[in-house]
Amino acid sequence: MALSDTTIKNAKPLPDKAYKLPDEKGMHLLVNPNGAKYFRLKYRFGGKEKVLALGVYPDTGLKRAREKRDEARTLLADGIDPNENKKALKQSKADSAANSFEVIAREWGRKKVETWDDKNNRSKRMLERNVFPWLGGKPITDILPKDILACLRRVEDRGTIETAHRTLQICGQVFRYAVATGRAERDITPDLRGALPPAKGEHFAALTEPKQVAELLRAIDGYQGSFASICALKLAPLVFVRPGELRAAEWQHIDFDAKEWRYFVSKTEVQHIVPLSNQAIEILKELHPLTGHGRYIFPSERTPRGDRCMSENTLNAALKRLGYGKDVMTAHGFRAMARTILDEVLGFRPDFIEHQLAHAVKDPNGRAYNRTAHLPERRKMMQSWADYLDGLKNGAQVIPFKKVG
Repeated sequence: MALSDTTIKNAKPLPDKAYKLPDEKGMHLLVNPNGAKYFRLKYRFGGKEKVLALGVYPDTGLKRAREKRDEARTLLADGIDPNENKKALKQSKADSAANSFEVIAREWGRKKVETWDDKNNRSKRMLERNVFPWLGGKPITDILPKDILACLRRVEDRGTIETAHRTLQICGQVFRYAVATGRAERDITPDLRGALPPAKGEHFAALTEPKQVAELLRAIDGYQGSFASICALKLAPLVFVRPGELRAAEWQHIDFDAKEWRYFVSKTEVQHIVPLSNQAIEILKELHPLTGHGRYIFPSERTPRGDRCMSENTLNAALKRLGYGKDVMTAHGFRAMARTILDEVLGFRPDFIEHQLAHAVKDPNGRAYNRTAHLPERRKMMQSWADYLDGLKNGAQVIPFKKVG
């Protein structure tokens, strides 16, 4: 007699051996001594008797087991071994999972983004929020430009077009990594060029007139915030790195003997070297007894254990308290300040400055300069810059801008 749901449910195990309850068309239920119940299909292929697992009761019900049996019999009629077909499908799923967008993206992050494991890593957060929920499990070769665009539209609908552009850039980096590792044929993100509204291109206010810079430096010296934030404010103009890089600076990357700070710039995917002036070294040595026991040079004041870096709002809030609103001066503005004055006032070569800003600089043959390019000259430039800022702060004669034209 054919099996029924009641028969299967009431089937009791024997204490010392397994037994079978037959169904139709070669299927049976195997009842083990431990009470486990398995649907099986007995068949012959290539002259050999074989058994195909159809599922475990009750996760697989009688109706579904019979559907699987019929699917297997259809394969047999076409000359296909159901067991071999099952193995091939399982391997295919494993290959797809290994080549999914999320797996490749996380692999890219671990290998290419030094701060990837940080909870607050911006690139990881953008992917987890904007892309992984919809495309994470999909093989990267199956993703089309329209799939990425659909993710970007969701970001755009939240009113954050700049974030949409940044998310697209990160997706492009993941695709290029997939190409480099042989798991995709090309980066499809350039196909979306022009699909998003142009980003507004946020303008970071900056002071570039030496007299105004002198007033700012004196104001920073009088700041009454926490010691770590005071040190961050004093160090910012001396190193003129991106604010996020300054906030996330780690003690392990500081070499006091070599007077260098070495770290990975995720924006341009290059290793960067910041020669540290005597003034910068002095600031760091003063701060080391306070925060040197932890990972970050400038830890968050809200996490006593020091497992998070300073908030992205801290420096701009400090400048605002000093009377410099975001329409006058921002933490990012120290970069424009240095770029302008180093070039137009102190006369350093633009390529030295661009290297120190960690911009993507190339030589006349189109090759990217390595991180040590012009390092001796950059050391001199950084010390001259620190000395110049000291002179401004202390009331030295201000050197006028060169006249153009």
